[in-house]
Amino acid sequence: MMSRNDFFEQARPRLLGLAYRMLGSMADAEDAVQDTFVKWQSVDGNTVSNPEAFLTTICTNRCLDYLKAAHRKRVDYVGPWIPEPLQTDAGSDPETDLERAQSLTTAFLMLLERLTPKERAAYLLREVFGKPYPEVADTLQMSEAGCRQLVSRAGRFVRSHSSRSVPTPDQQSALLKAFMSALATGSTDKLAELLADSVQLRTDGGGKATAITRTLQGSDVVSKYIAKILSRLWTEDRTVEIEINGLRGLVEYDGARIVTATTLGFDTSGLVDQVFMIRNPEKLARLENRIHHDAKSGALWR
Repeated sequence: MMSRNDFFEQARPRLLGLAYRMLGSMADAEDAVQDTFVKWQSVDGNTVSNPEAFLTTICTNRCLDYLKAAHRKRVDYVGPWIPEPLQTDAGSDPETDLERAQSLTTAFLMLLERLTPKERAAYLLREVFGKPYPEVADTLQMSEAGCRQLVSRAGRFVRSHSSRSVPTPDQQSALLKAFMSALATGSTDKLAELLADSVQLRTDGGGKATAITRTLQGSDVVSKYIAKILSRLWTEDRTVEIEINGLRGLVEYDGARIVTATTLGFDTSGLVDQVFMIRNPEKLARLENRIHHDAKSGALWR
């Protein structure tokens, strides 16, 4: 028989995956999962008929509580808010299926932000983690019919956007090379060919680093900003390509410190329709620590 602690540790990666998608912050996700563990320790195991469902319910509801507090904080947030970048390792992430990998992209997490908290929870539980409707209903303490409506409404919204499009690795590499070329040369010709007309650029400094406090839109505007402004800040010798939220992305260093993490979103034709640049040092700290750890062990280059 598996011990209670062993059972929880086995469930931890799944709970973290759910909480991170709900909250867009790994620090908050870890707190929600730890709260779930404390609750798990306090209950009589003999009274829990479905331990996995119990843990999912506790974690989901803790995330809903966190979202209420996060909403109040984001009212005063300086500039666009972007989820905390998460380094993912191709082939070593516990969530290896394509559906779950697509649901980690920054573009998809940004789309979830536009759902209500319960729509977000219902959609993730059902469509990403495959929970049956009766279990989703129990978790959210509402009728099964109501849950079906939430998932249906959220699903229509998600399908009306292209945020889950994931180009092939070769396409991603080509896009990043064009992006880096534009930064290095100040030329936007190749880059403009890869940008959707409706492309948007967001930078998240959170009031703690230099960033644009509005969203730029349009291929001409974005390409000119990249060529004229970013090219002054970026240099090839201090930029590293890594996997961020399931897609190839770039991190820029100033000495040993990461100052910018860039990830892209794509439309269904493979064009870049979103550029996300995270400069808030609080959101980059965990990414920096992870990369330094992997670099020492060699894992970064596997």
